[in-house]
Amino acid sequence: MNHLASAKLFASAINVDFDPTFIAQFILFTTFVVVLRPLLFDPLLRVFEEREKRTEGAKVEARTMDAKAGDLLTRYEAELEKIRREANVEREKLRREAKELETKIMTEARDEAARILETGKARIAAEVEQMRKELKDAQPALAAEIASRVLGREVGR
Repeated sequence: MNHLASAKLFASAINVDFDPTFIAQFILFTTFVVVLRPLLFDPLLRVFEEREKRTEGAKVEARTMDAKAGDLLTRYEAELEKIRREANVEREKLRREAKELETKIMTEARDEAARILETGKARIAAEVEQMRKELKDAQPALAAEIASRVLGREVGR
């Protein structure tokens, strides 16, 4: 019984009446769609399509630009690495040249110091020899003078 009552309730709720207002509303809606389609819907759909085309075009252009930027970055990094290698080669060349120059200057300075030292030794040896000669020549006179002072009288030369 309960089942029968609920079926009756649903049957009465679905009752559709095609009265004149429904038909009038359907005609107005159809007319409205037919009139507004070329005036509003079609232009609006074209705007949406154009926007979609531009968006896709912008995405493609952005991808292209991104690829170009990647290529430029790769080329930039390659050039930078090349320049670094060249700079390292140049730096090593300058270090080698500076080392060679330092070695040359040090060698020249040692040679000059050795030459000055040899000249000084030769001059000293010459002066010592001169003093020995003078001392040898003055030896009898000095010996006589020392003996005179020790003995307290004059000694002959």
